[in-house]
Amino acid sequence: MVVDSVFFQWSCHSVETQPVAVFPDGCRDVLIIHPPGARTFVTLTPFDFHPRPVALLRGTAITGYRLRPGSAVDQPVLDAIAADSATAPGILSHDIGAADDVGTVIDALALPGASVGGAARSLGTSVRTLQRHLAGLHLPPPDYWRLLARARRAAAVLADHASLTDVAHSTGFTDQAHMTREFVRWFGQTPGGLRRRPKVLDMLRQPALGNWTGEQISTR
Repeated sequence: MVVDSVFFQWSCHSVETQPVAVFPDGCRDVLIIHPPGARTFVTLTPFDFHPRPVALLRGTAITGYRLRPGSAVDQPVLDAIAADSATAPGILSHDIGAADDVGTVIDALALPGASVGGAARSLGTSVRTLQRHLAGLHLPPPDYWRLLARARRAAAVLADHASLTDVAHSTGFTDQAHMTREFVRWFGQTPGGLRRRPKVLDMLRQPALGNWTGEQISTR
């Protein structure tokens, strides 16, 4: 696995036909998919707002490049990767290496305790201008980044031995019930249910919104 300033490289191989849940992480992934007995293809995933089930056939191999939160690439980039998948790291580093201000905007919204109004003020702009800016880039609205980042921060510390009430309070939720509602919204499971699924928690600790430079890395 490789963490670059603009992408996180990961891979997986399905040993049996099974459904896989993809959780919201504020990122889009370039996927190079090798289905069994079929032609390799390249695709760009959407932003997820809820858990998304994906069916993987036995023998499917995937190399993924998770793009920095808020980043995307256009069809010519995907076509170039499809023509020679070995060049994907270099192509992505070149084509999304020169970031605009979207990373700064998303970082401000994802800070612990952030509000949309506070993020706008820290960026020297208005809430309405911030909303228009994200919409103009075809990105989710400000609250998407703020609320998802908070839920992911809470999920990241679930493996600790703190009570769920303490986790809720330390990560900015009003109370445990509030955290539970947000977990069901984003991850389809309660905090207690996730705590009993360490593999899922490992997935939620991969580099993505709120912990792009984090050290916790695993394959999907």
